[in-house]
Amino acid sequence: MNRERTAGKPAGEDGVGIVVPFLKWPGGKRWLAAEHRNVFPKKYKRYVEPFLGSASVFFALQPERALLSDANEELITTYRAIRSRPKAVMDALNRHALKHCDTYYYEVRSMRPTGLIERAARLIYLNRTCFNGIYRVNLEGVFNVPRGTKNTVVLPTDDFHTLSRVLHGAELENKDFEEIIDQSGDGDFVFADPPYTVRHNTNGFIKYNEKLFSWADQERLAAALARARRRGARIVATNANHSSIRELYAYHRFAQRTVSRFSSISATSSSRKQFEELVILGGRR
Repeated sequence: MNRERTAGKPAGEDGVGIVVPFLKWPGGKRWLAAEHRNVFPKKYKRYVEPFLGSASVFFALQPERALLSDANEELITTYRAIRSRPKAVMDALNRHALKHCDTYYYEVRSMRPTGLIERAARLIYLNRTCFNGIYRVNLEGVFNVPRGTKNTVVLPTDDFHTLSRVLHGAELENKDFEEIIDQSGDGDFVFADPPYTVRHNTNGFIKYNEKLFSWADQERLAAALARARRRGARIVATNANHSSIRELYAYHRFAQRTVSRFSSISATSSSRKQFEELVILGGRR
C-alpha cells in the first residue's frame, strides 16, 4: 500500500542534517528553501523536479523518494557520479585545485572528458571558477563562460559522501520536463523552476533564456502542471512575476503569490537588486 511520508528531514530530525548544494546555479532557489519553506507541502509520496539545477530545494527537503531530471546532460552526469562514487569525484576535484590558474581554467574548459568522474569534476571546477557560476553553451553545445575572479575550488562545505546518501533514493534522468511531469501521480509533489522566459520580453538575460526555453515551452509547462494537478499531484512552481506568466497560470486556475529575493546575477554590484518572483501553487496542501 502506497502511503504518504513526511516531507524532508532537516537538521535535528531523522535526516542527515543540513546539506549545502555543491553548485552555484543562476536562478538557484536556496533563498526560497530558506525563507519560504511554508510554500512546500508537508507530506507527499514522491518528490518530482524536472529542472534540477543546483537542487537547492531537493537538498533542503531531503525526500526519501525522488524523480530528478534536467535537460543538461553534464549536470545529471555530475549528480550520478556523486551518488555512486563521491570519493572519486572529490579526489578528481582536488587534482583540479592543485593545478588551478588562468591558463589551466581555459585548458579544462576546452577539454571533452568521457569518463563519469572526469566529467563531474570538470563541471564542478568550471562552475566554481567561471564568471558568476553561469552555465552557458554556444550553438555547438560548447561551454564558453570566461574565467571569473574566484579561486576556491574545494569548499569547506563539500561533503560528497552526505550528498551521495541524500541522492540514494532518487532516480536521475536527462529528459524533457514534460515527460518527467507526466510521470507524477496522486500524492506526488512537483517542484518546477524553469528558465524565466516571458512573452515580449526586453530583458537581456531572459532573451538568452528564450533560446533555451521558449514561450511555447512555458505554455507546455503550464499545461503539464495542470494535468499533474488533475491526477492529484501537488504543485509548486516559480517563475518571473510578469503579466504574461500571471495570465498563463490564471488561465489554468493556479493560485499565485509573489515573493522577494536578492539577485546576484549581474555584471556590476550596483545593478543587483531586490525584486519579486512568482510562486505558483496547485493541488491539495
